[in-house]
Amino acid sequence: MASQKKKNGKVLISSLGMAVAASSVVPAAVAANFSFSDVSEEHQYYDVIHELADANVTNGYEDGEFKMNASMTRAEASKMIVKILDMDSVSSSNDPFSDVPNDAWYAEYVNTLYDAGYISGMGDGTFKPNSEMTRAEFAQLIVNAYEIPEKKTELPFGDLGEGGWYEPAIETLYANGLINGLTPITFGPQEDVKRGDFAWLLANTDYKFGDKLPKPTDFKLSVMHTNDTHAHLDDVAKRVTAVENVRAEKPNALLLDAGDVFSGTLYFNEFQGKADLEFMNMMDYDLMTFGNHEFDLGSSPDGHKSLAEFVSASQFPYVSSNVDFSNDENMSGLFNDEMSSNPEDGEIYKSVVQEVEGEKVGVFGLTTAETADISSPGDVEFEDYISSAQEQVAAFEKQGIDKIIALTHIGYNDNPNYDNDLLLAEHVEGIDVIVGAHSHTSLEKPTEISETEDGIEKEPTIIVQASEYGNDLGTLDVEFDAKGTVVGYAGELIDVSEQEEDPEAAEVLKKYSEQVAEVKNEESGGVALDELPNPRTGDGGKISVRNSETKLGNLITDGMLDKAIEYDNNVIAAFQNGGGIRTSIDEGIITMGEILEVLPFGNTLATMNLSGTEILEALEHSVREAPGENGGFLHVSGMNFTYDSSMESGNRVENVEFEQDGQLVSLEENKEYTIATNAFTAKGGDGFDVFAAAYEDGRVTDLGSSDWENLRDYVAELGEVDPEIEDRIVDVANEE
Repeated sequence: MASQKKKNGKVLISSLGMAVAASSVVPAAVAANFSFSDVSEEHQYYDVIHELADANVTNGYEDGEFKMNASMTRAEASKMIVKILDMDSVSSSNDPFSDVPNDAWYAEYVNTLYDAGYISGMGDGTFKPNSEMTRAEFAQLIVNAYEIPEKKTELPFGDLGEGGWYEPAIETLYANGLINGLTPITFGPQEDVKRGDFAWLLANTDYKFGDKLPKPTDFKLSVMHTNDTHAHLDDVAKRVTAVENVRAEKPNALLLDAGDVFSGTLYFNEFQGKADLEFMNMMDYDLMTFGNHEFDLGSSPDGHKSLAEFVSASQFPYVSSNVDFSNDENMSGLFNDEMSSNPEDGEIYKSVVQEVEGEKVGVFGLTTAETADISSPGDVEFEDYISSAQEQVAAFEKQGIDKIIALTHIGYNDNPNYDNDLLLAEHVEGIDVIVGAHSHTSLEKPTEISETEDGIEKEPTIIVQASEYGNDLGTLDVEFDAKGTVVGYAGELIDVSEQEEDPEAAEVLKKYSEQVAEVKNEESGGVALDELPNPRTGDGGKISVRNSETKLGNLITDGMLDKAIEYDNNVIAAFQNGGGIRTSIDEGIITMGEILEVLPFGNTLATMNLSGTEILEALEHSVREAPGENGGFLHVSGMNFTYDSSMESGNRVENVEFEQDGQLVSLEENKEYTIATNAFTAKGGDGFDVFAAAYEDGRVTDLGSSDWENLRDYVAELGEVDPEIEDRIVDVANEE
């Protein structure tokens, strides 16, 4: 039996254009399991031609050839359709066609199709049995014979007559991934159908809509996946072991990363991705897409140079369907605005075709559009994720690829105003698997989405995500039927901490960890008298750095205000976005390692001149999702304010007061104030459009000092560090 790869290839790769199936000129008994002398085993049509012959649907010429490039006659096509559909032959006494004598070898087949209503002849009482069948005629015949439901899609062909009788049939077959044109823009409706093409389309139509030919055996795909590792490398040698163990059992498993390798620990601060990449190359990743934090360095003097170096040195390609790199000087040369079946390592593609055990699997990538607000993409732009996904799915289906993976960094159930995996699965049909990231969701078992957003049943989409920081290696096994539909799956998260260290990886890690340890253990000069936690609601409580005042948030903003006043005595308050505070500080000596991990993004200090009205708008934006989490939740120094989370978003902030000469004074909407914040927020990060407008107006000054340097200097100045909750931010809805 031939390979699944050839049997399930639902696209025409050669210049023949449209695939179809064939009958012999001279009817003869078919010898099962024989070979045609002119069809080599390497040819893409080998499987379908021989399966049709074995099923007594087609046979070759008396000289032992199949003659794939010869034209198919209308009589031959009639026989093929009757044979493959197992139709009861009809000997019509009505003689429907004047040129089809009852004693002709093809008469019973032509009459059977006529009696079933599948053909009607030439309109002049003739059938022209020995004339060549056109591509348009066969498209119509195959749709009629298999009673394929009409399916709409946009056709790229410019040579189809507007409203032509054949257009719906061509559109239906094209939408089902069964035909292509002679060229990308020409279909050739009046061109003859070739015998090889005929065999291909008839067989693949039967695989999908019929039951004559044996269905290809189910295909099982195994995937390993990671996401949001954020430069956490202390356990990477154990991750290497986990990957090796899975590969020992499933050597053809794909290994995918869904983004956010950048930013988070001293490994990134010191090596800017190079350390992570050495281990990713060691583990032989197949593909990666970009997370929002891959763009964190975009506002630095070097822009995305480190990201470009990271990509270039990767021994695997990238997929990115909704990210436009064309205007970025560092990244544009690495981006290929196309699908590739032969991707190069260190290059970025809209999508790629992976071959796994002879089957073609399409993979495309998506990055959250929220990156424009929560990172520093610079000239990199983001397109709509739904339309981008639909475009890629359609492109795969046109090539007959019916096993499709979306490698996404948009969040499992993240902000629906931007994007998330649940919405993607509901809105875009044809995606079989979503390997996700961004929300750091620990999906112990895969999620299945089998309905559209309107509650209409759809083919299953399976969603997986593997928590964060490399703590888990996700695994997924998916079983597909012959039509490319998911019919079974199983997945789990492997706890990396329980693995043994890979000796080679552990040795490689030393050259990085030793350098990190030197920086990590350097004392800042400050001592925390108590732990300064960085809570998240996912930890089990209601308090989060992204919805509430915290001791650590107060310490950071106090340090920002202290440093900003050194530059400008008019600075009255400071803001710090909660999403920029990444971890906690332990009780005791505060090390440089802790400071760098708390503020890992290297943002610089900036001042903004804002009106009272603009400050109110910013505070409303800060608390718009409370008590839900929001990375743009602002911690403050030099001021306090109250709000009511029970009120409608945009109408929550009540009292705003600033500390001035030892007194609290109320905000005046028409007065101008100078506020300190980090440059990311000052430029409109986290969706602060009011700050972006001030930046565009030239009302923002970047002071140049980095956030971690400011915090280091401030805790050293304090010596004993003991911040308190001071009711700087109060939700009156929670007051008793």
